[in-house]
Formats: sequence, C-alpha cells, structure tokens
Amino acid sequence: MMTLALITAVVLLLLAGLHVYWGFGGVWPGVDAADLAARVAGFADTAAAPSPVACFLVAALLAYSAMVALVLGGVIASPIPFFLLGPSALTITLVFAARGIAGYTPGWRRLTRVQPFARLDRRYYSPLCLLISAGIFTLGIRGFSG
Repeated sequence: MMTLALITAVVLLLLAGLHVYWGFGGVWPGVDAADLAARVAGFADTAAAPSPVACFLVAALLAYSAMVALVLGGVIASPIPFFLLGPSALTITLVFAARGIAGYTPGWRRLTRVQPFARLDRRYYSPLCLLISAGIFTLGIRGFSG
C-alpha cells in the first residue's frame, strides 16, 4: 500500500504545484492566459486563467489530499485527527470520482466545448481523476480494514 500511497501523493503534489504555478501567473501549457483557459477550463465564456485565489485553494486541497493518501498508506503519521480521516478520504474519493465521471457526460460536454480542453479532458483529465479516486478509495479501504 505504501507504493500506491506514494504514487497517488506524488501525482497530487505535482498537480498542486502546477496550480501554485498558475496562481503566480504561469501560463504553461498555454502560451498566454486565454490559451491556458482553453486548455484547462474549457468553458466558452472563460477567456482568462483562473484567479490566483482559486489556484491556491485548489493547490491546498490537492496537497491535503496527498497528505491523506500518505497517512492511509502508512507512509507518515497522521497530523489529522482520526475522526476526520475517514470523512476526508470519502470526500476526496467522491469529488475525484464525480469529476472523472462528469467528463463523460453530455451535460459536461455541452458546458466545456472549448478545444483543446474537451479533447484533453476526455483523454487525460477525467481518467486521471478516476485513477486518483480509485487510489484514495483503495487506500481508505485497506487503511480502515486492518
């Protein structure tokens, strides 16, 4: 389980780092803010990158999720009170599962038609969310079952 925890945490921390980079004004993988929005947001009415506050908030939640993965995998001691660990793992699992599934629904496709986001979402973003959800779920089941 330590390997799964480490892989899941590294992915989450890389994503957190990317959001911090965007929060400080970075535009990769785009060439400017509008191109970044077209690649990572996908909403027709969004021509600017997400706000720094939004980026830093998402980064903090991703980093927290990485910490939960590491605790569940037995890699680190829990700085989280035990009574919050289960609900945290469940919430993280459900949020990533919902986001992953959403990428394949007609409603989400209508909301996020902008290219290249629509293609990248179906090919990379949604599957990655489903994998993260499965990783946290597996760690949670194993971590709480013994």
